Amino acid sequence: MDIWSLNLRHLRAVAKIAELGTVNAAALAVNLSQPAITQALARLESQIGLPLFERRHDGMAVTKAGEILAPRIDAALGHVNSPHVTMSRLRALLALVETGSYAGAGQETGLSLPSIHRAVNDLSLALRRPLVVRRGKFVITTEAGTQLAREFRLAKVELEAGLSEVAALRGVETRHIAVGAMPLSRARILPAAVARFLARRPGVKLTIVEGSRAELVEPLRGGVLDLMVGALRDPLVEPDLVQRPLFDDAPAVYARKGHPLDGTCPSPADLARYPFTLPPLGTPLRDTFERYFEANGLPHPKVPVESGSVMMIRQVMMGGDFLTVLSPDQVTVELEAGWLCELARLPENFTRLIGMTTRSSLRPTEVQAEFIADLEWAAQRVRD
Repeated sequence: MDIWSLNLRHLRAVAKIAELGTVNAAALAVNLSQPAITQALARLESQIGLPLFERRHDGMAVTKAGEILAPRIDAALGHVNSPHVTMSRLRALLALVETGSYAGAGQETGLSLPSIHRAVNDLSLALRRPLVVRRGKFVITTEAGTQLAREFRLAKVELEAGLSEVAALRGVETRHIAVGAMPLSRARILPAAVARFLARRPGVKLTIVEGSRAELVEPLRGGVLDLMVGALRDPLVEPDLVQRPLFDDAPAVYARKGHPLDGTCPSPADLARYPFTLPPLGTPLRDTFERYFEANGLPHPKVPVESGSVMMIRQVMMGGDFLTVLSPDQVTVELEAGWLCELARLPENFTRLIGMTTRSSLRPTEVQAEFIADLEWAAQRVRD
């Protein structure tokens, strides 16, 4: 179902019916007439194909579909947080931010350019702050516009989640999960969780987006991703995110098979004589690398090649005497193939915490909760 056909004011009325129990009370709360609310509710129930309430002599009782949808509406309205926002204004601003131009927003939505201009300008006037500024042919959002677009996107996610859950009650599977995968998660835990989940829920669409934390954190905060799996941050600087640990990871130093240090028991000083290829500054592995040599009173070895790709790191090492610091899970295939060898396992105090990061506002759908449980199951296997 297309959420753009919905009316935010009518959705607010539906949420009030669920909260207050009668159409009359909801009408007073949202300043709409009782016939208008009754008509809006009938239209919404027709669109989703299920009743949201049971009509009784003493009021309205919430059905299973209503129990699912009403909290999602409340959450969406919490992100919108203004009576001046209409669905057309919400849609116009999101399209403008995502495409970067009025022409692009028109192509994205099928709306006319005057309609998009009017919607964004009216929203800016109603909220009494500029949301976008022109830069030639392109449009750049102000800080207020960027924050508002993020909230609008999260409101859209809540409504889409609610409608997909209601559709599932009718046997129509439209639910999906979007997961951000940082390098370590791709090795073992995420594939195991995905395989287990899809064996049980083959109709649910799973999207895996690979990247570094820097690449994934904003899509997660903006609702493009539902969760992110990889090394956790301490401290966590984003106030709207929460972390859930899954297992500890003990990195090690690796070299190509046949490296001068292969077959030896190298000291930290021996390792420091060789160049390293590592992920960029600020990543947990890079921090671990630096702390390890600092703890041993040694300067940081040279890092001529920076890359977050295990494949790139492997190829650089195969062509020279470079070393690297990685998780054993990340190089399982390379070790089994005899391409790489482990030189030294780092002490326990250099272990990294691997886990899951989500928005603090995330209300997991049924299938999202199941997938999170599958991630925890896969993590238990790693711990065991």
